[in-house]
Amino acid sequence: MRYTITGRNIEVTPGLKAAVEEKIGKLERYFTPDTEVIVTLGVQKERQKIEVTIPMKGNIIRAEETSNDMYVSIDLVEEIIERQIKKYKQKLIDKKQSALSFSDAFVKEEYEAEDEIKIVKSKRFAVKPMDPEEACIQMELLGHSFYVFLNAETEEVNVVYKRKGNTYGLIEPEF
Repeated sequence: MRYTITGRNIEVTPGLKAAVEEKIGKLERYFTPDTEVIVTLGVQKERQKIEVTIPMKGNIIRAEETSNDMYVSIDLVEEIIERQIKKYKQKLIDKKQSALSFSDAFVKEEYEAEDEIKIVKSKRFAVKPMDPEEACIQMELLGHSFYVFLNAETEEVNVVYKRKGNTYGLIEPEF
């Protein structure tokens, strides 16, 4: 695997780099040798955070973990990614293009699915064209943390969501 390791408010020392490559390297058996792994190490106050992103054709595998010790965060994030890979293996491989990123040994290996995804409720609602600010107001009135709406300006489906610190985000999909 090819690693891109960067630091935010932290110097990526040879020891940290080695720890990341050793821990995340345990995942090599799942991927082809040319798979790219993007790792970002960050420090904010007492929190040591690692973000790992593995772009694949048609999908992205991503995990982040925060703790008081960067080495603990590295250990935890590797476990999360491994769990994700095993859990969604069949769904990822069913989308043939994603399977190209996985090693043949992993594709042939049998794993028992941990939890099946079950949709237990489905909603249908009329979508009224509105601007993002109006969608935020509607979201607040409903008491939800996100709201799907038809953007009156672009005529595309968008999502507004509530962020920490009473701020809002807007998702505008690209097709």
